Amino acid sequence: MPDFSTLLAYVIVVVLLFLIPGPAVLLTITRTVQNGRKGGIMAGLGIATGDFLHTLFATVGLSTVLMTSAIAFNVVKYAGAAYLLYLGVREMMSKPSEPQLPKVKTAGALKSFFLATVAEVLNPKTALFFLAFLPQFVHPERGQAATQFLMLGVVFVVLSALYTTLIVLGISALGKMVKRTTWISRLSRLSGKFVGAIYIGLGLKVAFQRQ
Repeated sequence: MPDFSTLLAYVIVVVLLFLIPGPAVLLTITRTVQNGRKGGIMAGLGIATGDFLHTLFATVGLSTVLMTSAIAFNVVKYAGAAYLLYLGVREMMSKPSEPQLPKVKTAGALKSFFLATVAEVLNPKTALFFLAFLPQFVHPERGQAATQFLMLGVVFVVLSALYTTLIVLGISALGKMVKRTTWISRLSRLSGKFVGAIYIGLGLKVAFQRQ
């Protein structure tokens, strides 16, 4: 299993990545505004469930690669690092655009959960992110790689569920502010470059780490 320092670094990076208002946050806000607190929480849990399924897919695929060849796993890991570098550079160079809340039909709590799960599972960018992100914190010499992948994925899912739930609970306090996207745009401007630097840092970490 990952050591404490690796796990702590992973948690810090995940929390920082959550700062950018991405599709999951926008969907959670939309469901909360349209369907109330319960609908928003269920949508957040649906997103977390989709992330967990991506974790399972990544665990099976990456563990199979590692069983085939340690060299092949390193190739995948460096390819993932290159992808993270690409995301970081793109984030640093992109100009923040005005985010738009997604247009979704009113739905009950269970339907909100199901639709959010499906949307997250079918998002190819999420699949690529997990395949690129998780290997950067896995060290096969410290135990079963599959166990490490699962642990890291579960931590991500739990933090995601907590984060979206906090957003839902905070929306009632924000009131009419959540019906505008100006505050989201401002937050994106503040955090976009910072999160881009995190992606680049992860990519460089692999490039310069000791073999």
